[in-house]
Amino acid sequence: DYSLKEDVIEIEGSLGRLKALKPCNFRWISDGTRVDGFLAHEAQEVVPEAVTGTKDAVDNKGNPDYQGIDQSKLVPLLTKALQEAVAKIEALEARVLALES
Repeated sequence: DYSLKEDVIEIEGSLGRLKALKPCNFRWISDGTRVDGFLAHEAQEVVPEAVTGTKDAVDNKGNPDYQGIDQSKLVPLLTKALQEAVAKIEALEARVLALES
């Protein structure tokens, strides 16, 4: 709800940030399934609020303390980047149409 938020500003630089993300396809060690996704430590460099944990962290017993990604936190960036890309496409289409007329 908007009433719970303050200092609302437009997302800037979304296309550059989008290009910095490194989507990949990988196989989960636990069950062998292949999926598209991100490596958490790489995504953390671009959208830090989407990632929990620290790369290569271990707990007090020396066991891995894995990172995780809340992929829903990527949606605002992806949406804004798509909006910017669509605006550029529409501007280019208008220029082409004007040149063809």
